[in-house]
Amino acid sequence: MVLKSIEKPMLQVVLAKAGANQTLAAEMLGINRNTLRKKLTEHSLL
Repeated sequence: MVLKSIEKPMLQVVLAKAGANQTLAAEMLGINRNTLRKKLTEHSLL
């Protein structure tokens, strides 16, 4: 429940810092780019 509430803002901040570069954002988060895309889709950020 807590993760869901902080995940979307965290993704938005990391994407902004990465200049909307999903590969770089995934590296910054330490996750696979496909996992990042799945999370972005779940939070309607794509």
